[in-house]
Parts: sequence; structure tokens; C-alpha cells
Amino acid sequence: MIRREHASGCFLALLGFLAMSPLSHAQEPQQPMVYEGPVGGLRVIEEGQPPVMIHATMEQMKQFREANPNARPGSVQAAATTNDLFYHGGTGGIGVETAPKIYLVLWGSQWNNHDPSGEAAILENFYRGVGGSSWLNSVTQYCQGVATGTITCGTSGTHAGNQTGIFAGVWADNASSAPSRPKQSQIAAEAARAAQHFGNTTAASNATVQYVIATATGNNSSGFGRQYCAYHSSTSSTVGNVAYTNLPYITDAGASCGANFNGLGPDAGMTIVGGHEMGETITDQFPSTGWLDSAGAENGDKCAWISSGQGAAADISLSTGTFPVQSLWSNAFNSGSGSGGCVLSYP
Repeated sequence: MIRREHASGCFLALLGFLAMSPLSHAQEPQQPMVYEGPVGGLRVIEEGQPPVMIHATMEQMKQFREANPNARPGSVQAAATTNDLFYHGGTGGIGVETAPKIYLVLWGSQWNNHDPSGEAAILENFYRGVGGSSWLNSVTQYCQGVATGTITCGTSGTHAGNQTGIFAGVWADNASSAPSRPKQSQIAAEAARAAQHFGNTTAASNATVQYVIATATGNNSSGFGRQYCAYHSSTSSTVGNVAYTNLPYITDAGASCGANFNGLGPDAGMTIVGGHEMGETITDQFPSTGWLDSAGAENGDKCAWISSGQGAAADISLSTGTFPVQSLWSNAFNSGSGSGGCVLSYP
């Protein structure tokens, strides 16, 4: 319970995901997603926009595991794949966030005096405390500045960061209402506005930054709770490439997105989902050119919604409180034998 004190290969992979994704066809975004192939991962949800990396719902994960009874946590499809994450070359040399900064944006006047689950405070306290934690530290084994296909960085390249003070600010953008069902393009535009608001007006200043665009209760994008719990992507803008997360009001989805998951309380999904997207953006800032496995899964996807055994979701204690989180994938687990695992702390 939360205590409130507190490139070519990439192109082929993209084609494969588009071929398997029901969202790449004529399916309307309001309809439930039909399971076809890998659960979670890369999807096209708006024509003309870059693909997004979606966080699968509980139901999708259940369907996947029922369809693939031999699949174990950490494997996103039954067919043989390279299980560990490997480097996909980056975008303009950027594949990970070397000194991550997280900005939280409470988008729209719908937030004004209307936050029934207290999500704004819980998210802010989580982001304030998570930098430097052993839970997030697994991201530091991944790097950029190495050859495409690299699995183990060692001392090579520039590694992803996990410094204290990772949370850089919050903006209540509440002078006017956000769209009632914001599209991806609108969320991306809000992220670019947030970059301007926080003074990150060059590509260099956005090279290791992520913006979490949080929408108010009842104000979530279409598909939330059915097609995904959240997603992250990036957008090109006048201030460079901007990495962002679409974080809906998680408790609106109930158990589909983590309420009472693993006995962790009705608010558990907020930081399970928020932490999932944060860890993925740090290791794959501009999807999907950072660290993914051969099926296209990121470090959060591979460990999503594990309820028992190695890597099961659990509470962690931070300086700002106690928060439920999922585990993150570590190539180094099992002594880097090529069959890593889901971990709640690293090393």
C-alpha cells in the first residue's frame, strides 16, 4: 500500500510490429485490442505520428499467458528470441538518458480541485525519491556510443544515469482545459510546450530529458484501460527531439492497470505504470532505437504484471515514501549468462 507520507534492424522490427499490430489496421481506437503476436511494445495509434511503446493492460498479459502457456516472465512471445536486451544504434547517437531529468506536467484545468485519488502528489513524491535508488539502478548497465547489437557494455560507451535529484520540476498547465480525449499528436504538442516552459529550448537540452504528460480523471486518451495503460514516444519539434510519456489517470482503469495488483493497494498502478514508463524511456529514449530484445520488448515490457516468483511486483522504500513498482529487466542477472532476469534491485 502506498503511504502518502512520502536502424535497419530497427526498420525490419518496425515492419514486423506493424504487420502484427491490430492498431496498424483500420481498427477504431475505441475498440478493444485483439491479441495478435507480442503483448505490449511498438504500435501505431495515430496516422502520421511516430509509433509508441505501449504498456499492456492486465487483461492483455493474461490473454498472452493463456495463449502461450510455456512463456515465462521476461519472454514476450513463445517463439525463440534473443532474450536479453541489445543496443539498436540510437537516434543521432542518443540511445539512453545519461543524466535523466523527469518533468511532470498536469495538463488541463480538469485537474483544478479534482484529483480524487491524489495522483498528482503520489507521482511527484515517487519521482522525487526514485533517483539513486537500487530499484532504478539496473538502467545503468545499458549505454550508448557502442556498436549496434551490443549486449554487455562493461566499461564501454556512456551509460544511462541514475543520479539523485532526477525529478526536475512539475508544471500545472491549468489555465485552459485539455482536450477531452487527447490524441497522440496533441500530447506530443503539449510535451513540446513543456520543453519551452522549462527552458529546454535546444536539442542538446532535451537529449536526456523526459516529459510525463498526466491527464486528469475522466480526461484520458481513447484506448486507455483497453489498449494500453500508458505509452511513451518522442516527437520532433523546434527544440529538437522530445521524449514524452502519455500517463492517463491510472486509477480510472481500476484493475486493468494495477489497482490492488499483487495485494499492493488500490493506488498501486500509479507508480507501477509510471515507473515502467520512466525506466523504459531512460533505456530507449527515442523508440525503438535504444535497448530492446529481438521481439521488440523494452526493460519494462519484459517484466510487466509479474505477480509471483522472481521479479514479482512489490513495495520499495524511498526517502519520500513507500511505493509499489514492477521489476525491470537486467541483462546482468544470472551473471550475464545471456538469460537475464527481472530484478527489483541492482546490482
